Amino acid sequence: MMLMQKLAQPALRQTVRMSSSLADYAQYKTLNVTQPSEYVVHVEMNRPEKLNALNKEMWKDLGVCFQQLHEDPACRAVVLSGAGRLFCAGIDLADLAALGGLAMGDGDAARKAFQMHPIIKRFQDWITDLERCRKPVVAAIHGGCVGGGVDLVTAADIRLCSQDAFFQVKEVDIGLAADVGTLQRLPKVIGSRSLVNELCLTARRLGSQEALQCGLVSRVLSDRHSLTAAALSLAATIASKSPVAVQSTKLNLTYSRDHSVQEGLDHMVAWNGVMLQSEDIMKAATAAMDRKAPPPDFAKL
Repeated sequence: MMLMQKLAQPALRQTVRMSSSLADYAQYKTLNVTQPSEYVVHVEMNRPEKLNALNKEMWKDLGVCFQQLHEDPACRAVVLSGAGRLFCAGIDLADLAALGGLAMGDGDAARKAFQMHPIIKRFQDWITDLERCRKPVVAAIHGGCVGGGVDLVTAADIRLCSQDAFFQVKEVDIGLAADVGTLQRLPKVIGSRSLVNELCLTARRLGSQEALQCGLVSRVLSDRHSLTAAALSLAATIASKSPVAVQSTKLNLTYSRDHSVQEGLDHMVAWNGVMLQSEDIMKAATAAMDRKAPPPDFAKL
């Protein structure tokens, strides 16, 4: 009963301003947040005994953490991974049972629907916080990526996986339609609508090589160690670039995905009318002309 009451509480969006100290990230009980190199933050889901199943606490931790990363000037790129045997086993079934109890309880159906609406919306927002984060997010996926894990990685910007990884849109096997992002984002990630429909309607597993072939991931690494190293190296490369350029690029890529070509071009005109005045352009151009010069030092945003 207490869990159902907590799930039914109104959704509150938090605006987080933070310093660059990693101590600010230590509040998260379900995440391990580290800074392996300058401007790169590694967010590791840390419920290995539960195969990183998404309970309400982890879901909230992820959302608020990525809100912090959005604002943190000491972060320019993020790696998201999972501790233990799997990347993520999907929604925690105990929380799902509580939601089911709320939906199946006595009372008017319309009123129960009004109760459910803010709960579902809050879970959606916590996933979308990865996409809203200005800093590019590299998902490093090993083992299984199931249900809510697919929601997470489709909200990331880049996906790498290990050879043993598999992906599974599991929701139809537990009696519901995926409702926090997979059905909206996966068709825009994978080129084949037929394949998307097959995966979502059958809940079959998609192996790492097939994930590479269809564009769900951009690279398959031999094992988890190589995967983590590749993800951190990629994030470090991104973090070495102008943060104005990188964050502007992410924002406009996301905008253009959901708008027409002309709308994307018009948005770019307005955006770069300001951003082309950045000092980063001269620094980057000078470094490009003199290859013996040290890498440019871009100011924090």
